[in-house]
Amino acid sequence: MGDLVDGKVRIEDIREVGLEDLLGRDPVPPIEELLSTCILDKNVMVTGAGGSIGSELCRQIMKQNPRVLVLFELSEYNLYKIEKELSNYKSNTQVVSILGDINNKDIVDHVISNNKIDTIYHAAAYKHVPLIENNIIAGVVNNVFGTWTLAKSALENNLETFVLVSTDKAVRPTNIMGATKRLAELILQASSAEGVKTKLCMVRFGNVLGSSGSVIPLFKEQIKAGGPVTITHPDVTRYFMTIPEASELVIQASAMGKGGDVFVLDMGESVKIVDLAKRLIEFSGLKVLDNNTGYGDIAIKFVGLRPGEKLYEELLIGNNVSQTKHPRIMRAEEKHYPLNDLNKKLSHLFSSCLAGDTKLVCEELKSLIPEWESDFKAQ
Repeated sequence: MGDLVDGKVRIEDIREVGLEDLLGRDPVPPIEELLSTCILDKNVMVTGAGGSIGSELCRQIMKQNPRVLVLFELSEYNLYKIEKELSNYKSNTQVVSILGDINNKDIVDHVISNNKIDTIYHAAAYKHVPLIENNIIAGVVNNVFGTWTLAKSALENNLETFVLVSTDKAVRPTNIMGATKRLAELILQASSAEGVKTKLCMVRFGNVLGSSGSVIPLFKEQIKAGGPVTITHPDVTRYFMTIPEASELVIQASAMGKGGDVFVLDMGESVKIVDLAKRLIEFSGLKVLDNNTGYGDIAIKFVGLRPGEKLYEELLIGNNVSQTKHPRIMRAEEKHYPLNDLNKKLSHLFSSCLAGDTKLVCEELKSLIPEWESDFKAQ
């Protein structure tokens, strides 16, 4: 208010707190030449095209002038939103909107062959940890078998590149969502080891600021309501990145993939969630409530870790890491199953899903991912 009165700032200068203000570091700039390699004059498909990452991928891809961009999405409303937004772009790209399920191989095959797809960015997934803990079979079917279906179709159609959007929760997972994403990675790693034509790679990153279901929109709502801001644990930490950063990482990784690669972004130090909350409260022009003095505006309340939630996340399983063309992107080499063994195990897992046997699904997941830390017997 003092700056306003003194004329140092204008009302027009006041803006909402930007996500980059909360990141605690400078966003990682892309290498421009890597952004166009798998997109320029190619036919590209994005699954989960209406989601937080999928829709930003579509925006970034449109800037690189593909011949065709196929938006593959299960949600009619999300597909409508991204299609409407992209229709405002001045571009010669043909945008094709497909309302479909990635587990329907007939539709997937038809879309890929009919549109002569060169590159797939696979962002379709169920990602909310507590929801998937309570909907185990749905999570496995969508995240594991959706990826299996897409990968098989990509290989059969000799695509150039297939990129899986993965997560740091796939590293020594403690929840179903992380376990399903690790298994999706294993499918691509095992398939790539067979010497296939298609470059199969995956990208792991941490929490994305401002994505649907992330902490920032929740904190903003809680601050607007006068608090309290709820945090699971005072020591919980996460790696964070912006949505454009995450999407640019996925696209750049596709340019550097050799096959079976796991790409991770060097995101600096992980951030304490409580520090993020305090920063957001202060950037909103308010004070954190001090329980001892009663001074302040917004209380912070610790509510306990949710089922399957970690105190901290990791990006790498082993230490076999090499540098890439991008100074902040690393390539990891990790162990995986032979494809024949994995396919047999996946067939058993699929049968258990069809039978609706949640306990057996968890047992088979555990056998596939022995590092998964979960008391699956309690399911």
